[in-house]
Amino acid sequence: MPAATAASPWYKHLWPWIIIGILACSVTLSLSMVAIAVKNPDNLVNDNYYEAGKGINRSLDRELLAQTLKMRASVHLDGMTGEVDLRLSGDSQPRTLELNLISPTQPEKDRKITLSRSETEQGRYIGQLGDKVEGRRFVELLGTQDEHIWRMFEEEQVSHDKDLLLGDEPLQGAEDLKK
Repeated sequence: MPAATAASPWYKHLWPWIIIGILACSVTLSLSMVAIAVKNPDNLVNDNYYEAGKGINRSLDRELLAQTLKMRASVHLDGMTGEVDLRLSGDSQPRTLELNLISPTQPEKDRKITLSRSETEQGRYIGQLGDKVEGRRFVELLGTQDEHIWRMFEEEQVSHDKDLLLGDEPLQGAEDLKK
């Protein structure tokens, strides 16, 4: 094929096709990014900041109650059987506890375990975990005392070979609320 000359039509030249190709690629990639963004919305953004702020205050009240009751917990996850063994100390010994293992970024990896008090050992709670949970998690333990809910909440590195200690860290965000 002979080389295009200045008198030949534009479509026989190489540079217009290179420019059109670059523009077509950028439009295609932009449309695919828009399609991905629409199909996979960000679920970490909260639109109602006022309600979230009220929830934070309620949460701090529950954590202060746990601190007042001197609550401490040691959680052991058995990798073989899936058993959750929790040892609780403090001024509250409810019949059941709720243990939540919350993934910071992937809600489908959140786990909720209901723990029942052992009839034979004081302060021991037992539950069952369906699958293996490892990695960084927010660990939330909920219990009741006199119709009030207390809460222990910490960020922990979860693994099946070490115990998680709850209540051993100072309460963050409530420095001005302490008496």
